[in-house]
Amino acid sequence: MTLEQLRIFIAVAEKQHVTQAARQLNLTQSATSAAIAALETRYAIKLFDRVGRGIVLTQTGRDFLNEAHAVVARAKAAAQVLNDLAGLKRGSLNVAASQTVANYWLPPRIEAFRKAHPGIDLHVTIANTEQVAQAVHRGDADLGFVEGEVDDPSLAIRKMEGDSLAVVVGASHPWIGKARITPKLLTDTCWILREPGSGTRSMFEAALKKLGMKLSDLDLRLELPSNEAVRVAVESGDCATAISDLVIASSLAAGTLHRVKIDLPKRSFFVLRHRERYASQAEKALFASFRM
Repeated sequence: MTLEQLRIFIAVAEKQHVTQAARQLNLTQSATSAAIAALETRYAIKLFDRVGRGIVLTQTGRDFLNEAHAVVARAKAAAQVLNDLAGLKRGSLNVAASQTVANYWLPPRIEAFRKAHPGIDLHVTIANTEQVAQAVHRGDADLGFVEGEVDDPSLAIRKMEGDSLAVVVGASHPWIGKARITPKLLTDTCWILREPGSGTRSMFEAALKKLGMKLSDLDLRLELPSNEAVRVAVESGDCATAISDLVIASSLAAGTLHRVKIDLPKRSFFVLRHRERYASQAEKALFASFRM
């Protein structure tokens, strides 16, 4: 068994598609299939079943996936230790971030880090808060940056300065011009919100709870998987949303969105790392560049 076979197995398991996994790994389909076949033949097991036109993990494959992730993560940690000996002249760092952080807070900080350490290969993936926490837990990401709180005892969590949640409406909404919106009026309009699992949505639900309300009290018309989709939908419709003030700055300036006057709490962002994994020099340098 080789590390390359394990990486191929993990990619095929996550994609549940040999061709897509091969494309992701920059391999041929035949080489990818051969690696899976070699594992199955060597150990006389079946890792995947063919169901219709697709493939799914067998129970054996599901049991093996966690072990494969752990071995690849350990190999990566060993390589990182050697990279550290080069004094940050080379190396890699995988970062996962939730959408608001990744699109609005992180880019200038990442660019500053790249300029200071051009030899570090930095990869950023974007997901919601739950998915980012899972990526750090599995070892797919060295660090995670999220706007939602995470409950995972295996992760070390550090608080950072964040943003504010704002309720906004489009230019034709009847709330425009009102001096202030009371909590009761929140039920008088339709809403467009981020999907369950996003930090923005979780924070809005927590804010509603403090106001003596719950999400089911609202007329929720649409759930969308990105801040930009929510912003555009609200700009062009008659619903309201709760969204980060980092997302709406340009829309407020252009007059396509209007901020409703209602008190909502500020929120912190959080950086996640696995408690038991080696903290590389690249990680420490990234922390230092943020001055956290």
